Amino acid sequence: MTQHVPTRQLRFFMTSVAPCPYLPGKTERKVFANLPFSDGAHVNDELTLAGFRRSQNIAYRPACEACDACVSVRLPVPDFAFSRSQRKVLARNADLTRALVEAEATTEQFQLLRRYLTSRHPLGGMSDMGWLDYVAMVEDTAVRTHLIEYRLPSDDGGPGDLVAVTLTDLLRDGLSMVYSFYDPRLDRRSLGRFAILDHVRQAAQVGLPFVYLGYWVRGSEKMDYKADFRPLEVLGKLGWMRLEDQPPPI
Repeated sequence: MTQHVPTRQLRFFMTSVAPCPYLPGKTERKVFANLPFSDGAHVNDELTLAGFRRSQNIAYRPACEACDACVSVRLPVPDFAFSRSQRKVLARNADLTRALVEAEATTEQFQLLRRYLTSRHPLGGMSDMGWLDYVAMVEDTAVRTHLIEYRLPSDDGGPGDLVAVTLTDLLRDGLSMVYSFYDPRLDRRSLGRFAILDHVRQAAQVGLPFVYLGYWVRGSEKMDYKADFRPLEVLGKLGWMRLEDQPPPI
């Protein structure tokens, strides 16, 4: 399918070469553009189809000269069948409540994010994120976006403890999981995987055909988990196709 990206509205730029955060010894470079406020949702739809990801009001994709390991991936919702292990993850989290909330940052979310980053990504690019950075990540946007909050049950009838949050864009053809974080003390619940599985359920409920997971990097420990979700579609030179149908790398 041909993508119709209104390029007249966009100016594309290249980042400087930097160390790759996923593959040791590699370098990375990105191409990016500022999303227009006037038609940001439509442009975001089309750029996502073309393999871009959104961060605030910027859309970007890898543009590395000597490496093409980063590929965009998505789950085809109508064909997705939960495996036995995935059903167990859903069952372990059946007591959680889910709430769709406006894309407005709260200190409760930020405190959860800080626990997550300190535990899981202490040396990552977001490790020094402050409150204002988080507010910008959530609220600085001109697209259709929202937050999904997952909470434990409460004994007193009020809101339970917040244990996971996903920043999610609503696209014309699916849900795009922009960023997720969760309580690192609850490893047994597999909250990161649960959030993906629950987004498959959400998309199915409203008739959206895809859940976009961002980039998968073959051989990266940080990204290998995405290949556990099948069927998985990847964006290659021939367009979107099933991972198992992709031609082998040359």
